[in-house]
Amino acid sequence: MTPQPEFIPFRTPADRGWEEAQEIYRNSFPRMEQRPAQEHLRALADPAFEADGIWLGQQLAGILYHWNYDDTWYVEHLAVSPALRGQNMGSRALEAFCRDRRVILEIDPPVDDISIRRLRFYRRMGFVENPHDYIHPSFSPPFEPHRLVLMSYPTPLTDPEARTFADFVRERVLRYSEREAPALPRL
Repeated sequence: MTPQPEFIPFRTPADRGWEEAQEIYRNSFPRMEQRPAQEHLRALADPAFEADGIWLGQQLAGILYHWNYDDTWYVEHLAVSPALRGQNMGSRALEAFCRDRRVILEIDPPVDDISIRRLRFYRRMGFVENPHDYIHPSFSPPFEPHRLVLMSYPTPLTDPEARTFADFVRERVLRYSEREAPALPRL
């Protein structure tokens, strides 16, 4: 029997697996999508943010960093340890996390093989694309806004839900970045 993924939040850098989780984070996302280390530590103190390690027994299998607002969960970062990629770990973790939740995440527009595979993965997991024009600012310099596709589970976002999400990201999530007074995202 395959063990089920367990989500254990990191509270401080002294927690078991912290360094390995940070390595997964640094190696899985472009720099502009990464929160600076000092801002990441500040975000850990925000009750709306949780930086979960995805564990299989004693093995750190990946990370799932997410925010909660108005009974909606925003998956900011999901990544699987390179040693476990291709073994359905991401599917298993996301399926467990999404159970009985309203979830939003962002992906790159599907323009190349990797981004098209990512879109197909989230579709298989029950996520739907939303038609909202969504531009997200980067966390770190150079501050280059980038277009993303909003995906939601299990149903599409209404216009008010999409606006509330963009406001939450701009006003709460981006507090923990190197940006000052972000103007994006806006719908």
